[in-house]
Amino acid sequence: MKRVFLSIVLAGAVSSAFAQKSEVTAAKNDWGLFQLTSSSASTPLAKKLESLAKGLAHTDKAIADEKSKVMPEAWSYRALFASSAAILDSVSTANADANLKIAQDAVVEAKKLDTKGSEKDNISLAETNISNAVRNGGVIAYNKKDYKTAYSKFVAATVINPNDTAMYLNAGIAARLNEDYPNMITQFKKVISLNSPQSKDLYNEIITTTLSKQKDTTAALALIKEATAKFPENTEWIKTETQIYIDRGDAAKSEQMLMALATKEPNNANYQVLLGNIYFSQALKLQADRNKIDAKKVKEFNEVTGKMNALLDKSLPFYKKALEVDAKNQGALETLKTIYGFRNDTKNYEDVKKRLEALPKQ
Repeated sequence: MKRVFLSIVLAGAVSSAFAQKSEVTAAKNDWGLFQLTSSSASTPLAKKLESLAKGLAHTDKAIADEKSKVMPEAWSYRALFASSAAILDSVSTANADANLKIAQDAVVEAKKLDTKGSEKDNISLAETNISNAVRNGGVIAYNKKDYKTAYSKFVAATVINPNDTAMYLNAGIAARLNEDYPNMITQFKKVISLNSPQSKDLYNEIITTTLSKQKDTTAALALIKEATAKFPENTEWIKTETQIYIDRGDAAKSEQMLMALATKEPNNANYQVLLGNIYFSQALKLQADRNKIDAKKVKEFNEVTGKMNALLDKSLPFYKKALEVDAKNQGALETLKTIYGFRNDTKNYEDVKKRLEALPKQ
């Protein structure tokens, strides 16, 4: 009786183990079938997702059993089904996210169990699917103008691939559209740190945002210093820096900084123009103030006019020096034309006008 009883137990155990292994076999077969049918553009999305759900259900049963849950293929195919569903499901974000989590957990378990490397290719494909699913989720959210979700998805993509400059850039753009300027700056700076060819443009945007949106001149000055160190040929940032000091009422700091640069590079006409701009911009500000003065207040009007002319007198030598270095410097010529026009200096005005007209058309 004992032998009969024992043989029945063994038969039952074998039957149970075979049943669970058959779930893994069924999952493999379903995966092969899915690969054949999914390549057709005519296959409806719902049909593809149904096939994936069916295959995933087989792995549900396989990992629920003590004997088959230690099989690495049970987890690798689970990762394949779930990650593929996460990519394809453009209808339900919740379902896509749920499948993404299943796939990520399955990859972890598959790697742990696959000591012989037999599932290496399947695991690698699942990881690629996961990466693409996260990216796709960001694009879908972006197209729906859900920029907050798009940002989190793109950031998640950078965690998977820390060298993916496109995803850092996308994250920064999503943050900008969500008016999340600190995170925009963080992501754009990461793109810059990876030596993107867009670095110069990104510095421009970061600096502009820091000034216009965050109103933080101290942070902007630090960024300008950083940007100028990387791109010393860009004089626009120096121009912005001098304007910050002028707006702070520290024209002397601007002049000191530019004088040092002009001494170092005497043949750089742009520095001379920027030095002239220090005084010219102050004159423009006084002109705006003068326009607000009551016409009856002649004395006050004349006092402001005198201050304006004094500032213009200070600016003129720098613009002239710029033209000595570069006779076709458009910035210097344009400003001189404005100054001579303001002063009704017809002779110099016409001379500068002719020189501007003679410049090659942009």
